[in-house]
Amino acid sequence: MSAASVCQPSFADLGRHLSTTPFCVVDLETTGSAASDAITEIGAVRVCGGEVTGEFQTLVNPHVGIPALISVLTGITNAMVAEAPPLAEVLPAFLEFARGCVLVAHNARFDVGFLRRACATHGYDWPDWEVVDTVQLARGVLTRDECPDVKLATLARHFRVTEQPNHRALTDARATVAVLHGLLERVGSLRVDTMEDLTEFLRGVSPERRAKRVWAGDLPAAAGVYRFYADLPADDGEVRREVLYVGKSVNLRARVRSYFTAAEKRPRMEEMVRVSSGVDATVCRTALEAEVLELRLIDAHRPRYNRRSKFPERQVWLKVTREPYPRLSVTRRVGDDGAHYFGPLSSRPVAEQVLLALYDAVPIRQCTARLSPARPSAACALGEMGRCASPCDGRVSPAQYAAIVDRVRKCLGPDLRPVLDAGRDRLRVLVSAERFEEAAILRDRLRALVRSSIRHHRVGSLAACPQIVAARSVPAGWEIHVIRYGRLAAAALARPGEPPRAVARDAVAAAEAVRAAVGPQPAALVEETERIAAWLEQPGVRIMEIDGEWAWPLFGGVDDASLREHLLG
Repeated sequence: MSAASVCQPSFADLGRHLSTTPFCVVDLETTGSAASDAITEIGAVRVCGGEVTGEFQTLVNPHVGIPALISVLTGITNAMVAEAPPLAEVLPAFLEFARGCVLVAHNARFDVGFLRRACATHGYDWPDWEVVDTVQLARGVLTRDECPDVKLATLARHFRVTEQPNHRALTDARATVAVLHGLLERVGSLRVDTMEDLTEFLRGVSPERRAKRVWAGDLPAAAGVYRFYADLPADDGEVRREVLYVGKSVNLRARVRSYFTAAEKRPRMEEMVRVSSGVDATVCRTALEAEVLELRLIDAHRPRYNRRSKFPERQVWLKVTREPYPRLSVTRRVGDDGAHYFGPLSSRPVAEQVLLALYDAVPIRQCTARLSPARPSAACALGEMGRCASPCDGRVSPAQYAAIVDRVRKCLGPDLRPVLDAGRDRLRVLVSAERFEEAAILRDRLRALVRSSIRHHRVGSLAACPQIVAARSVPAGWEIHVIRYGRLAAAALARPGEPPRAVARDAVAAAEAVRAAVGPQPAALVEETERIAAWLEQPGVRIMEIDGEWAWPLFGGVDDASLREHLLG
């Protein structure tokens, strides 16, 4: 990683230190706890850096009677609020007093709920306040051995507050200020130094997880790939580094930082962060380069916390065998045997669906025995049912059977229409007989065949191209990629003012040497070739140079809507 790629942290990256953050600690007295009750008193204290910078207190005329029990509790009577200003006059003054502050309250849901309803009633937009609840903060800081409960009076005694709460708004707000300062002093030992840290603490992010957030500070705010790793002791006494997780992002610093916040809610990721020893990153020139590097690293390291892209060997291929009477076979490898291969298919169940769709349309044999024209044998049940051409008993000549196999090769190549037409005819029969479950099974088989055919041509067309040089305009300039046999051989970025063709020539000269793979396989992971194909198919991509032919057959596949229309037509 070059020094130029590392951006200097901004003040926003450092966060708002608690010592410079203004807080407005508020307390309300009301006629009750229901949403229909009214505010009778507002008390608030502004503090910053441990110093009181202002106080606000006023009684409020609720225009309803105060219940006797509430008067006994708070000491506020109907006579006291008779001459007090109404909430419509008090609210604007309080909103101005608290402007620009973080709002703090003890059991904030109660106080914030009344203030929200007051703003809605009197036509004021709710200010974009961050809210700190000292009840929630106390539960995260204090144990039951230290403090039996988190009532304001109990916390005030615990922190030896001089002004004890008495259910009057300003007095309780002052007590809450002292409690807040005591709690902030406690969380400071847990490396909670900024408002952002405090927010994460209140959301339940563990101190161990938050402490690792410094790892993100050394990463650049650029596109690339990041790796979480663990340093583990090896048998020889050395340290072995294990890659735990690989990911990509357009902003490495911001993405990695998110793992140490409440935004990351996946239990597996929390466990991964807990056992990791560090994180490193590789800056990439383009987003596609980052995607490809991520896939290659996952394939190389098989990280235990990555779930996707870890098992490329699960891809399978459909093979038309080379023997006197060829058949269809599912295989995990493409051999240099001159056989016809179709794929890759995402899994064996998908391959079985494709096989059944072909068997429904073409009477190619389904048995696995090796047959010889010189030694006929008895026909199987499928032959007796007319589901197989039955070459085993000589019912068809080798030339006739070869024509059937050629139909299969054509269906697995440039033209799917014979299979789709046969499927449509059978679908009509099933629907007319109200055999809807069988019709749905047939539809799914045809859909699997069509999707597999599209994938086959997308991958195969790129795998057959010795070289493609393509470019796409992005805000940072021109992304330029060199693709060889379906593998990303080079990536470059022509920044504004740099001639794209000159950058492309340099990229071609420095590109990785790539050899063609066997058969229709790409010279890369299949998923890498698919990502490249998706990039090439975007609007605005320009082909600067091509060696070979990048094309799909016209009848090699259709989208789901066209398939539905064809089957219903």
